[in-house]
Amino acid sequence: MFELERTVTAQLNKNTAKMEFTLDQDLRWMRQALALAEDAAARHEVPVGAIVVFENTIIGHGGNAPIAGNDPTAHAEIAALREAACALGNYRLPGCSLYVTLEPCAMCAGAIMHARIVRLVFGARDTKTGACGSVVDLFAESRLNHHTEVIPDILADESAALLSTFFKARRAAPS
Repeated sequence: MFELERTVTAQLNKNTAKMEFTLDQDLRWMRQALALAEDAAARHEVPVGAIVVFENTIIGHGGNAPIAGNDPTAHAEIAALREAACALGNYRLPGCSLYVTLEPCAMCAGAIMHARIVRLVFGARDTKTGACGSVVDLFAESRLNHHTEVIPDILADESAALLSTFFKARRAAPS
């Protein structure tokens, strides 16, 4: 069984290497993630949204929900990865891209690597917990066995503005 999985994964990775990604596509998918971030803000969650795309189709999506679920792992990326894994019937997601409005934290970066996501596209940088170069860069760690391509700063201003507006309103709200 392991040999079959390795063969399928190698074939998917070979096919993925031939795939071309355009800025227009990245912008299109990031706008979808931003809509999910806006939904999270409407639920009084930190506005982060994420989608997983496979063969030009969204197969997983999520918005932050740790407060509502009393779950520290309920980040947008984790929700999107879980849904995508169910859609493909596999905990590995080779050939998939993840779009998220905020630079992933270490927990999410680890999940992205374990899922074998091929491409990570994110919006705003997170100078407090970002694990794609802002605080640490887990994806640049050569000793790890999977290496996801990281594309930062796609619709970064829009993503940052949504976060800034959310936290400004939160600070202004009476306790």
